[in-house]
Amino acid sequence: MIGNDKQVVGIADMKFARQHGLLVTYALGSCIGICLYDPMIKLGALVHIMLPINMESGRTHPFKYADTGVQATLQKMQAFGGQPSRMTAKIAGGARMFEVQGDGILGSIGQRNIESVKWALQKAGIRLLREEVGGTVARTLLFDVSNGQGCVRSYGRQDILI
Repeated sequence: MIGNDKQVVGIADMKFARQHGLLVTYALGSCIGICLYDPMIKLGALVHIMLPINMESGRTHPFKYADTGVQATLQKMQAFGGQPSRMTAKIAGGARMFEVQGDGILGSIGQRNIESVKWALQKAGIRLLREEVGGTVARTLLFDVSNGQGCVRSYGRQDILI
């Protein structure tokens, strides 16, 4: 991973870069990091979603949710010349971070996030190239906009390129 222009993406946040730069998000437990990339113009974005569906009355935090986060990120990328027909996606996160009896809301939120992100990408016509999802470990996601390469880091494990 290269790139000295590092931008940190917080929870319920999105950042994008063009040509070069490293986008990083930490603490992907049940949350999902979504890398969107237009390789022709080297335009990339990283959004850190927290929940599957936006049910806020004013929808004031679009990047917090899979459905509105993907849509809002695509709109921002299109404003800078990105074309959805060329875009691809890579995702990481969606872990089961809590041991809960049954299939309660805390126990299934990671899986619901995975399903909602995949649905939002499919609905937008974005090809999902790689994923590192599920399990029980938190992840850090790094996204190098110069080449579209993603890297997933987890404590005590080897880095995984996505």
